[in-house]
Amino acid sequence: MKSNLIEIKEYKEAGYKPVIDYGDWRVAVLNYCDELLPENIDKMQKHNKTDEVFVLLSGNCQLFLAEGEEKIEDIYVQDMEPFKMYNVKRSVWHTHTLSEDAMVLIIENKDTSLENSPEKELSEKQQQKIVELTKK
Repeated sequence: MKSNLIEIKEYKEAGYKPVIDYGDWRVAVLNYCDELLPENIDKMQKHNKTDEVFVLLSGNCQLFLAEGEEKIEDIYVQDMEPFKMYNVKRSVWHTHTLSEDAMVLIIENKDTSLENSPEKELSEKQQQKIVELTKK
């Protein structure tokens, strides 16, 4: 196949990796990594400029979402179902945990970065809440 007709990418390593950038958007892949085990989650993130879309392709993934502007308040869990699109709205605190066989497709703005995506440390009580939510 001619390379000017199609670009084929894949990512099978642990963690997050942008795989295709085009115009203003990016497609990335998130695979299992130890830092996203429930007992290892110690912060949440939000994107101040954009929504972020997650699609579970395989395995299991739980999205944790939290209310609050400057501080993280109530934390909720959303079990993802394969091939459904989950649009995390702009400025919503979030993180996730994945099973070892999980693969999540992520669609986001190409300029999504740590500069416009603040992270907030979780208290011990909030960390425990995430662990408890994974058991339900």
